[in-house]
Amino acid sequence: MSAAYITSFAISIVAASTPLLLAASGELVAEKSGVLNLGVEGMMLVGAIAGFATAHQTGSALLGIGAAALAGVALAMIFAALSLSLLANQVACGLALTIFGKGFAALLGAGYVGIAGPVLHPIALPLLSRIPLLGPVLFNQNILIYFSFVMVALIAWFLNRTHAGLILRAIGDNHDAAHAMGYPVIRIRYAAVAFGGAMAGIAGAYLSLFYSPLWSQDLTAGRGWIALALVVFSTWRPVWLLVGAYLFGGITFLALYLQGMGFSVPSPLISALPYAATVVVLVLISRDARRIRLNQPACLGKYFHAIA
Repeated sequence: MSAAYITSFAISIVAASTPLLLAASGELVAEKSGVLNLGVEGMMLVGAIAGFATAHQTGSALLGIGAAALAGVALAMIFAALSLSLLANQVACGLALTIFGKGFAALLGAGYVGIAGPVLHPIALPLLSRIPLLGPVLFNQNILIYFSFVMVALIAWFLNRTHAGLILRAIGDNHDAAHAMGYPVIRIRYAAVAFGGAMAGIAGAYLSLFYSPLWSQDLTAGRGWIALALVVFSTWRPVWLLVGAYLFGGITFLALYLQGMGFSVPSPLISALPYAATVVVLVLISRDARRIRLNQPACLGKYFHAIA
């Protein structure tokens, strides 16, 4: 196998993994605060169409990314208002948000189907991009791929090395004790949910502005659900989130490259492989209940009602 073929395969893995990593990073922070938002798929779709439409109208992909983040936050705030302020069931609200997001994105995107828009071009980092094999894979990418690496590092640092991160984790593990100590549980959870929405929106913009630079209905193709599974796979640890995202990105492209090498792989199997792998991995992880209990926020998905 030639070096060019290996490099091409690695670049494809990075491209396929980035939207999963972006969306899962935001969801990890939200879940660390004790909020389970299953609406990632809907927020990604709305972010994808908001980003694409804005970029198409303004000619700026960067403005499109900003609009996608704001669209994700807007949808996340609907979820937060229902589940945190009105104490609606978080699972039901998340599922409703996904359904609403899919329909709303399809409505907004009806006039953009088949239209080309601005794309995110790769940015080669001086000297680093010339490193054999590794340079083209990691240091000649678009801004959102660099952003995904930076955000994983920042989230890991924030959760493990800062006082604010400790407070966020404390709220996720015992919101009553955190409230008794004077911390604003609901406000902090609103902020965590907003961050998760922004990251999901940016992940959607990545799909419509780089991965497949156009708009089509159901552009995310279930990636929001894989992002949710990645948070469990990582046992709520950012470093393992990075590993899991690239593992699933590799699985996505493995069958395609096997076909290119002459192996006969049915197309339906190629489409189903990432989702089948998701189910298998979650089954295997669920057998280690002790590790999940040690790392899962104890108040994940639970109601909180402050009593004066």
